[in-house]
Amino acid sequence: MTQHLPNPDATSHTALTAPSAQPGKPVRNGQLVPTGEVPLLGVEDFRRALIRAPQQHRRIVALFGAPSVDGLRLYCVLAGDGDGKLYVFGTAVTDNAFSSVTPECPQAQLFEREIFEQWGIRPEGHPWLKPVRFGDGRPGGNSAPPNLIGVTDFYRVDGDEIHEVAVGPVHAGVIEPGHFRFQCHGEQVLHLEISLGYQHRGIESAILSRPHKRLLPYMETAAGDTTIGHTTAYCQIVEALSGTRVSARAHVLRAVALELERLANHVGGLGALANDVGFLSTASFCGRLRGDYLNMTAQLCGSRFGRGLVRPGGTGFDVDAARVSALLEHLEATQRDVKSAVELLWDASSVQARFEGTGTVPTAMAESLGLVGVAARASGLERDVRQDMPAGLYRMVQIPVSVAPSGDVFGRAYVRWLEVQRSFSFVREQLRNLPVGTTCISPGPLKPEQLCVSLVEGWRGEICHVALTDASGEFATYKLVDPSFHNWMGLAMALRNQQISDFPLCNKSFDLSYCGHDL
Repeated sequence: MTQHLPNPDATSHTALTAPSAQPGKPVRNGQLVPTGEVPLLGVEDFRRALIRAPQQHRRIVALFGAPSVDGLRLYCVLAGDGDGKLYVFGTAVTDNAFSSVTPECPQAQLFEREIFEQWGIRPEGHPWLKPVRFGDGRPGGNSAPPNLIGVTDFYRVDGDEIHEVAVGPVHAGVIEPGHFRFQCHGEQVLHLEISLGYQHRGIESAILSRPHKRLLPYMETAAGDTTIGHTTAYCQIVEALSGTRVSARAHVLRAVALELERLANHVGGLGALANDVGFLSTASFCGRLRGDYLNMTAQLCGSRFGRGLVRPGGTGFDVDAARVSALLEHLEATQRDVKSAVELLWDASSVQARFEGTGTVPTAMAESLGLVGVAARASGLERDVRQDMPAGLYRMVQIPVSVAPSGDVFGRAYVRWLEVQRSFSFVREQLRNLPVGTTCISPGPLKPEQLCVSLVEGWRGEICHVALTDASGEFATYKLVDPSFHNWMGLAMALRNQQISDFPLCNKSFDLSYCGHDL
């Protein structure tokens, strides 16, 4: 049977009769909504609202299932980047199937596959209903077929001289498993299919209880290179639900740690891109300099990845004047070396010849797929939670959004360089003006029967956590969406009509997370 893949350039021809106004409940980042006030639409109206979203400059932040007293409900969170609001709405599912919106709204494709995998509710008409994650990590029994690790169908292109190249899931070196299957004509990639989920850890199910110390390691390792980002999103959920007010000093320390996390990963990523094109001078320097930023995070809390720093109610560590002075000195010296190392990239015509025009994702495609973070900004989309839906310190101090129009490897690399410079200036300014005060307040119990959405702009892009509490104030549903969940399809599209030898360079330019997807 022929399978038809999602068309990111698809235009809906469905007759839409829903009102022009977005039907969801408008909320701010971190604002509570009583679950009884979340609008419940009919299934068909819910579908129409999703299809209309891109036309109304909305995009899907989260789409997931949650059990309720009347059965299963689907909840959707849309972001209106232009108005700084989130729109939350749901529908009660009474059948084992619903009409897929993916043909008209490609950014829903992975969310619909996940709903089917977790709850057995089939999105009829979905173009490619393959597994999101392998193994038995599904809440409750469902009618979905067995999901054996690594067993799935793959899209195939037939024709003379077409060949298939399979990479992974086991890779050389210390790396998590992920499978890439290329359909090629000679060296030209016609299609790349990405299969992940080999180490599904069931984090969302493990969170369903009252907040306690054992939950924090889950958050700190949801995506190991994004400890600060994911833990901050979780803490914002707990603080909103418990009515806890975080001190100004704690907000500054969290923001400094988040930007140091961005600096470490961006500098390391630029070095890895240099390595992929054989430009060893920048590669060698940036590998060391990434370690310098990690060491600055260790100066804050004793962990190079920031574990133990962000805690509900504030931070687990404080810094004295001597440590701040040492951090500033270390920061200035490291930034000078980074500038020297990275500017070599832009001065080398051989590097630019490999970066420019490689792995291009046009703006329209990036918007259609719902890309976030560096991948979106490098395709000309001005999406950044720190500006659009700020929380914490970013409500008072903003960092300019770094955008590039090209959508290629060069754009994704140059956006990182712009962000390195702006994050450095931000960290330096905040450390110089660190407010006095306490750093942590113990949160109280969570408010029952509430929904809360928490967004953080991690170094890779938008991190989304959504929590629903039950009548006793425990987490009844907890949903995590790592930026990689939005962006893997962008990598697949970037490889179309590229040389297969460009894959390592394109892959690193997106710099996505296996574990952030697998959860």
